[in-house]
Amino acid sequence: MSATTLHKVILIIGFISLLHAAYSAAQHRSYLRITEQEFITLPVDIITQGIASLFLVMYAVMFIAGDFKEIRAAVDLESKSWETLRNLPSFQMYNHRGRSLSPYYLPQVQKSSLEDNLLTMN
Repeated sequence: MSATTLHKVILIIGFISLLHAAYSAAQHRSYLRITEQEFITLPVDIITQGIASLFLVMYAVMFIAGDFKEIRAAVDLESKSWETLRNLPSFQMYNHRGRSLSPYYLPQVQKSSLEDNLLTMN
C-alpha cells in the first residue's frame, strides 16, 4: 500500500471516528433529556475520541495536501531582481491627473487661450 493510499485510509477512519463521536455526544444529550438529568459535560471517552479523531484528520490532510508554500513573501521574491519587481506594464499610465498638480501645467483650454493672447499682444 502506498503512502498516499495509507493517508487517505487514515483520513476516512478519522472522519468516521469524528462522526461517531458527534453521534455519541448527541445520543448522550438525548439520554440526559429522557432521564431528566442536568447536562454538565460529555463523558471522557467521547471527548477523547473526538480529539483523537481530529488529530487523525489533521495528520492525514497535512500529508495529502502536498507541499506547503512559505508564508513569507520574501522567499518567492528573492529570485527576482529589483527592476522586475516594479515592472507592471498593465498599471503604467502616462496620461493621468498627477500632472495637474504641477505648477507649470496649463490645461488644454488655457493653452489655446494663452496662445491667442500672446498672438494678439504681438
